[in-house]
Amino acid sequence: MKKIFKALKITSSLLILVLIVACDKDFASIKSDIEGSQNFETDNTLYPIIAYNKQLNPVQTNNLTSNLLGVYKDDNYGLTTSSVVTQITPTTFNPLFGEDPILQTVILTIPYYSTNEGTDDEGNTEYSLDSLYGGSPINLSIYQNNYFLRDLNPDNIEQAQNYYSNANSTIDFDSHVGELLYASNNGFTFSTAEIDGEEEDEKLSPGLQVSLIQDTNPDFWADTLFFGEEGREELSNANNFREYFRGLYFKADIRDSNGSMIMLDFSNAYIIVNYSKLIDAETGQRDDASYRFNFTGTRVNTIENDPSITVIADADAAANQTEGDESLYLKGGEGSMAIIELFDGDDLDDVSGDNTFETFKKDFAEVDMTTGEFIEPKRLVNEANLIFYVDQNQVLSPDQEPERVILYDLNNNSPLIDYFFDATTNGADPLNSKIFHSNILERNESEHGVRYKIRLTEHINNLILRDSTNVKLGLFVSTNVNEIGNSAIFDSENEAVENLTTGTVMDPKGTILYGSNPNVAEEKRVQLEIFYTEPEN
Repeated sequence: MKKIFKALKITSSLLILVLIVACDKDFASIKSDIEGSQNFETDNTLYPIIAYNKQLNPVQTNNLTSNLLGVYKDDNYGLTTSSVVTQITPTTFNPLFGEDPILQTVILTIPYYSTNEGTDDEGNTEYSLDSLYGGSPINLSIYQNNYFLRDLNPDNIEQAQNYYSNANSTIDFDSHVGELLYASNNGFTFSTAEIDGEEEDEKLSPGLQVSLIQDTNPDFWADTLFFGEEGREELSNANNFREYFRGLYFKADIRDSNGSMIMLDFSNAYIIVNYSKLIDAETGQRDDASYRFNFTGTRVNTIENDPSITVIADADAAANQTEGDESLYLKGGEGSMAIIELFDGDDLDDVSGDNTFETFKKDFAEVDMTTGEFIEPKRLVNEANLIFYVDQNQVLSPDQEPERVILYDLNNNSPLIDYFFDATTNGADPLNSKIFHSNILERNESEHGVRYKIRLTEHINNLILRDSTNVKLGLFVSTNVNEIGNSAIFDSENEAVENLTTGTVMDPKGTILYGSNPNVAEEKRVQLEIFYTEPEN
């Protein structure tokens, strides 16, 4: 298997190398042809596009690298509530708890994503939280989950079981709760303070850290782990344990009119069961010990939007697929997106009757009008951009605006080729990753968003040089443009969109952009702008 995987990696690398070399050769050939002329000029031109709204069906959430927990309020889209249902797995099986084990503490720890900002005057480390939305307390409850999360689809055991953002309404996890293990009676706030580590006096970066022992049932964990017994099948392997103890349910609820939401790093989360065991019966000497759980297995994010806010559904119902919409409503999670059709619609200035796409190809290359294949260049594409302007009349809160958007090839369920050619990849700082292809939101002096700029030069060159299909594109918000794994959309058989990026699923934010409809002022209307070089005749 390792050899096969290695071979696949080599094959993929060679394929990417061939594509890059091929593109470079095509580009060099055109550039040589253009620059071979003694005189040439540069210019730019605009081509119309069609951009319209599409509401998203429930989205797959059991394949996310991080999970949202809490309640987020958006001025335009209302409340979004995210809860988490997750399996836990012991790190060791067939445990020997020793003689007369006595439970001491059960501590849950889930790191937040944070940045070390230095130390204060007393030498304490200060942190800022990287993925905190809002700042008001929420109600947080943690229950034993009694619903079994399957690995495989029972209708097709060769397929993995998908769980979607509407899982709470289809499964109703509230009806499958067991013991209440934690309740934030006075409200829960996502704090920037350090938390305790496993060692004495050890401090860790901020995270969710609570005790899972309730006064109403202090022996719950001792009973669950069969303290005083050995050889229990329930603790013999991961499958048996997950069937026996089906995980935890982190339930978030609104406490006041605002709330807050955060991204949790379950990959580094754990539960420590601390207990003591008898070492010497004569002296009564005891020793401390612990038993650990990690958060491996299936994990599902539920996402519930405010049902009284109908702006997304209304925009979808009224979508103008002929001229495009005046406003584009983008929201992450189980939200909405915009579908982009380049060059579509009639070109009224072209008396030949060709559509816009055919006119574009004639502008930039000699093509075989029978087959549509490229013959030779007429213009060199220097840069091609889509610029989306924020509707500042509708988006009034700068702190609610998403920093990034991503453009997606809906036919191939992949970002554009320009995304992969962008060398500014930054895994440590996703906000500043792929910023040549897709700029960070440009803001004005008052921090209000102005525009998003997306370069798709290579995509446009592919349409000219390799007669690529003029596919429909999808515009999504994204909390992390590095997260481009596919999340399936529920019941997508008859839909224009089958998948979206996991970075979109994990983004609770939304925005409103000017669209492509002729009623939008031209200086705000989204259009395709191409800068080019052309030899003079």
